[in-house]
Amino acid sequence: MTHPDWNALEALDRPTLKTLFDADSDRVAQLSVDVAGIHFDWSKTHLSPQVLGWFESAAATAELAEKRDALFAGEAVNVTEGRAAEHTAERGEGAPDSVERARGLHARMRALIDAIEIEALGPVRLILHVGIGGSALGPELLMDALGRDAGRYDVAIVSNVDGLALEEATRGFDPAATLLVIASKTFTTSETMLNAASTIQWMSEGGVEDPYGQVIALTASPDKAIEWGVDETRVLPFNEAVGGRYSLWSSIGFPAALGLGWGAFEEMLEGAAEMDRHFRLSDWSKNAPVMAAFADLYYTQARGCETRATFAYDERLRLLPSYLQQLEMESNGKGVTTDGERVTRPTAPITWGGVGTDGQHAVFQLLHQGTRLVPVEFVAVIEQEDVFSDDHHRQLLINCFAQGAALMAGKGHDDPARAYPGDRPSSTLLLDTLDPRTLGALLAFYEHRTFVSAAMLGINPFDQFGVELGKEMAKAADAASSGGGLDFDASTTDLLKRAGLSA
Repeated sequence: MTHPDWNALEALDRPTLKTLFDADSDRVAQLSVDVAGIHFDWSKTHLSPQVLGWFESAAATAELAEKRDALFAGEAVNVTEGRAAEHTAERGEGAPDSVERARGLHARMRALIDAIEIEALGPVRLILHVGIGGSALGPELLMDALGRDAGRYDVAIVSNVDGLALEEATRGFDPAATLLVIASKTFTTSETMLNAASTIQWMSEGGVEDPYGQVIALTASPDKAIEWGVDETRVLPFNEAVGGRYSLWSSIGFPAALGLGWGAFEEMLEGAAEMDRHFRLSDWSKNAPVMAAFADLYYTQARGCETRATFAYDERLRLLPSYLQQLEMESNGKGVTTDGERVTRPTAPITWGGVGTDGQHAVFQLLHQGTRLVPVEFVAVIEQEDVFSDDHHRQLLINCFAQGAALMAGKGHDDPARAYPGDRPSSTLLLDTLDPRTLGALLAFYEHRTFVSAAMLGINPFDQFGVELGKEMAKAADAASSGGGLDFDASTTDLLKRAGLSA
């Protein structure tokens, strides 16, 4: 495998943002892209003609175009597991056979939703979705962003194995009117299966004679779901080649399709497909996921930035930073290349963030005056949706744009404690409105951006072996409580004993 010469990127000139703007009156237009109802602006990053020229050459060296085409063709881009990554096929952009299969599985899901809506499964009022990681973060984001006024069903999503989370979700609900949705790719995830079993017990104790008759399974392992007790007609499979954190487009999106309505789910798929086509067909210089990844890579590889912050200036997108944490850090938090060699460069930055304007009164002190350089991404929505005066949304957007301006401009002062260094980068994603189509496009953008970074670094974004060791150790610790399992270090052994979990 041939890798780009990242040392050459580090050696390029580093003009300030002010210098870059002064040198090019057309900079905003050159570094902006509009697609699928979203305006992307990277003009307040340090991407320069020289840097972009290097990335154009590096993309050819890394065979970015070929890797992108292989992704959409359904080739085995997940090399460590020997399979494709076919989340784009779920929205109609991929290998023809995979697209056709996805359409068939979507039709199966819609038929079950139609049956639920006419109360064929009883008078369902609560959708209790249990999953973890990608089986929960995507559906929860969709429902929080789009489902606040849906009014169709109460949807509760539980991921934490802490019983308090399940207790809170079921409090005040009628077990007889509850539909348990179990989302697990393997149908063996310990946290999810414990939450599912406890929900079955709650239903039984609540007088439900056949609680398994109120269960829906979302899985790539339908046989295991049937063995667990789910009726075959209520198992909604999805393709094994769809990774968990890329799976909300599959049956994992069931709670959103039911809670928001099938039309909304289809619009979300269409928005994502529009971003897919944009990524597949656009030149690099006007390709939103590619340009975003170039900026990300510039700061990690040339400027030593270890983190990147995303701030959503819209309360409905408050879960976006959490969603991106898994997408980006589980995908690209790798230490070896696709050839199995140790990487010699940084891979994924630490993704974090929050909502504006809350963050301004908490963490923005570090962003403006701290010693760490942190690229910031602002996400905002033009259209106002709340019922209060226009001044609320006006102030929200003004604050968003002002923060980016302040990070770049800085401000001198005789008192060093009151001085702002400036020249701090930010990008802005401005959505026309927040609806299923635009949100679908936004999330697909983030998926492709993550893929581009991985392709440029020569790593595999589609496996996640790094989460397995912790699971194995948890099982060993559980075995230790009954006298078996591994010998742990002195600290862990002491903690288990203090908590009453071992002899």
